[in-house]
Parts: sequence; C-alpha cells; structure tokens
Amino acid sequence: MVLPHGVFLLFFMLSSATLALAGDIVHHDDVAPRRPGCENNFVLVKVPTWIDGVENSEYVGVGARFGPTLESKEKRANHTRVVMADPPDCCSKPKNKLTSEIIVVQRGKCSFTTKANIAEEAGASAILIINYRTELFKMVCEENETDVDIGIPAVMLPQYAGLNIEKHIKNNSTVSVQLYSPLRPLVDVAEVFLWLMAVGTILCASYWSAWTAREAAIEQEKLLKDASDEYLSTQNVGSSGYVEISTVAAILFVVIASCFLVMLYKLMSFWFVEVLVVLFCIGGVEGLQTCLVALLSCFRWFQHAAQTFVKIPFFGAVSYLTFAVTPFCIVFAVIWAVYRRASFAWIGQDILGITLIITVLQIVRIPNLKVGTVLLSCAFLYDIFWVFVSKRWFHESVMIVVARGDKSGEDGIPMLLKIPRLFDPWGGYSIIGFGDIILPGLLVAFSLRYDWLAKKSLRAGYFLWAMTAYGLGLLITYVALNLMDGHGQPALLYIVPFTLGTFLSLGKKRGELKILWTRGEPERPCPHMQEEDQQSLNQH
Repeated sequence: MVLPHGVFLLFFMLSSATLALAGDIVHHDDVAPRRPGCENNFVLVKVPTWIDGVENSEYVGVGARFGPTLESKEKRANHTRVVMADPPDCCSKPKNKLTSEIIVVQRGKCSFTTKANIAEEAGASAILIINYRTELFKMVCEENETDVDIGIPAVMLPQYAGLNIEKHIKNNSTVSVQLYSPLRPLVDVAEVFLWLMAVGTILCASYWSAWTAREAAIEQEKLLKDASDEYLSTQNVGSSGYVEISTVAAILFVVIASCFLVMLYKLMSFWFVEVLVVLFCIGGVEGLQTCLVALLSCFRWFQHAAQTFVKIPFFGAVSYLTFAVTPFCIVFAVIWAVYRRASFAWIGQDILGITLIITVLQIVRIPNLKVGTVLLSCAFLYDIFWVFVSKRWFHESVMIVVARGDKSGEDGIPMLLKIPRLFDPWGGYSIIGFGDIILPGLLVAFSLRYDWLAKKSLRAGYFLWAMTAYGLGLLITYVALNLMDGHGQPALLYIVPFTLGTFLSLGKKRGELKILWTRGEPERPCPHMQEEDQQSLNQH
C-alpha cells in the first residue's frame, strides 16, 4: 500500500546506528596518567541517601583514579553520616571535628588529591566531591604530585546531588549514605533474548524472501514452458516488487550513512529525536502492515479479502485485508509513540522494529556475492571508524553518543531493538542497531534463495552455515561486550568476518564461488530443452 515510502525509509534505517551496547560502568581512559597509587579504573558508584533514617534519593557518582576501591556488595557497604566541609573547598584543614564521617566538599581551588589528603588527615572515612556542573568529571592525579598514597575513597557527584545533600544538612537533618559499586552479572538474560530476536528475525525474513523468489522462478518457468508472450510483461512487473543493490550503491551506502550519522550527532536534541520517532512510526506502520497481511493471507478465512481490491486515490489498488489491517497498525504505532517513555514501551518498539526489518529484507536484495562482499566490507570499516576512530576527531565515540541519545533527553534513538537488563543492578537496556541485523541479513537471505533455486539440501547448501556464522558472530559480540564492562561494541566487527568469511570459504571449497560471485543464482536450463532431452531419453 505504501511501498515507495518503504524504499525511502530503507536507506534511512540502514544509515542508523550499528552497535551492541549495555551501558558503561567502567570507563577506561588511556589519556589520564597512571602510576602506583593512582591506577584505579573510573567506575560508577551508587550513592543511596537516608534523611533522618528514612531512605531518600539515590545518586550516581564516579570513583577517582586514586584511593582504595569501593565495596561491590550493597549489604557490605556501611551507612555513614555525611557532613559539610568548612571551608567548603577543603583546601585547608577543616574547622569541624571529624570522627569517621563522610565529608562533602566543593570542587575547585586545589587538586583532588590535596582535598582527599586533607580530609583523611582530619579523620574522614571518605570524601564526596561535588562538581559545579551536572556532568561528572574524572578525578585524576596531577603529574607533579607525589603524595598519592590516599587511604579513603573519593567519589564525585553531580551538582544537583550536592545541592540536595547540603539543603538537608542545613535543615538540621541527619544525612547518611552508602558507597558501593556493584558489578554487572557475567551474562544477563536480556542478551540471550536479544540474540534470539536478531537470529529469529533474519530466519523469518530469509524464508519469506526465498519463498517469494522460488514462487517467481516457478511462474517464470511456466510462462517459458508455455511460450507465453506474457513473460516479458510479467517479468517487468515482478522486478518492481523488490530492489536490488548494485556495487556502486553498496559503496555509496557508507558515504550516505556516515553523513546521516554526523547529522544525527550534530543535531541531536529533543526535537530532532521527535522527528526520528515520527519517521520510525511511519516505517513501523508499513512493516507491521506488510507482515500482518502476509501472515493472515496464509489462512483461508482471509484469502478472499487479500485477493479482492479496492481503488483508493493516491495509493491505487489496495486489498480489503490491507485496508482493514492498516488502521490497527497506525493506532499501535501512535500508542507506542505516546507512551514510549513508559517501562513497557520497549515491547512496542521491538515489534515495530522487527516487522520493519523483515519487510526491508523482503524488499531489498543483493544480486550476487560480489555486491554482498562490497556492502559488508564497507559496513565493517564504517562500524569500526565511527565507534573507535571517530574519538580522535570528535573526542568521543560518535556511534555510541548517537545510539544512547546523549544531549536529547531521551533514552536513545528509536532505530534499535532493546530489552531491559532484568538482573543487572545498574538497570538499563541491552540494545542492538538495525544495521547489525539488516546488513548481514541481506547475505543470509541471499544464501537461502540460492539454495532453494539450486534445490540444495540444508546441509549441502549455504544457508545453514551462513545462519550459524551470524549467530556465532553475534555471540562473540556479546562476549566482547561483557569483557569490556558494557562498553559499546561495533557488532559488525565480529559478525562480518564470521558470516562473509564462511560464505567465501565454503563457495571456494565447493567450486561454486564464480557463480555466486557473478550470477548469484544457479544456471537453469530452458524448459523446452529439458522437455526435448526427456523425449530423446524416452525414445532411446
């Protein structure tokens, strides 16, 4: 019904973030100097507060490069009273007497290690340094400092946390806090379900694509066999049902995707994310409608409605089934957009996203292995550049910033599949970008189309091995993600070598690499020649 919009949105979706992310709790920094006594990782710290014994707000701070490491278990972290420093900057000995309290100081006027040393000498058990901005700042040791053997933990809190704590203390309330930095679980169930979602989406899309390709091939054989003049016109109509990517388009993808990513990075704001939400809803409506119509058409109760058409201005001929399903799809997308900040909104986002990805993989095809190799190789370099190399120019990973939706006030762009991390003390979501499914999915779908047209068995074909390679590549991505403490990983860095390498190696070993590279489909003899050969065999 709205196929032209789907083709337009396809390249928009392909240009979005390709990233696996779980949220950082350990921030590695190769720039900040390390030396004995000043070599801690920058870890996030939970700081729950109690006002007069009643639990209050919980803040998140960041641990310093120096000092002892913090407790990881909440039950082992002590409830300790908090006092304000006098003077507030703690650059000189505090006037108030300390007996193992946690001292709250303001950032500025002297180094972080100087504040920590003075607080420790005054009897504090820990020091909370309040930043003068909302953001957190990494506390390091200065190069010329020698006294870095500090025995109390130091944590930086954002400005609003310091203001709240100070307000309660000035009201003569007793404020106490805990300081601990819980570890992530080795494997979260969210990553398992996300893996199943990605693999299942490619599996469904591949079988749908292969089925339509086989049906088209059977129809062509019938027309050729009957020597029908309708063949050419039917061929032209069928070719408009999907889009084939050329080698030039595959190369241009990287340029267009990079430009779009930089635009997202530079214009990232609340209103811009709202625009992306609208575009995502349009694509999601199309994807959901296409998948529902295809699914319902398989049941005989809906076949008549699927084959009966009504003419609608601008859209042309539309089946009654499509006409009936579309309002539901629109309402579904609108409800998700309105409640997208709710805790359950990820379910609607994943449904819209999965159906859109399946529709894209049905519409778009790579004609041969050559185009697939160029596309995935370019995407491989694109992913590495914008996750890792972009830090040199932009001082932060452009891909990670865009995926998280930094500076927008939102939880990230909507072009992602995500699942909440249920057993993670830090919460958050495990996410995967559309590109990590669509791009390798094009190659996997191509492999199944080739197998069916060549009438290969599952083991003798390419699909089983390509699908397995994709699953292993994505699994390695999540292993790397956990080893890097949740720091965003370019999934295509692992998926492309597995998927493409397996396909190329298998094709070469079987002696079919030339056909896969150029034609992209097996050679099929003309039905007339098959009949003549069969007749000659029967005569003999």
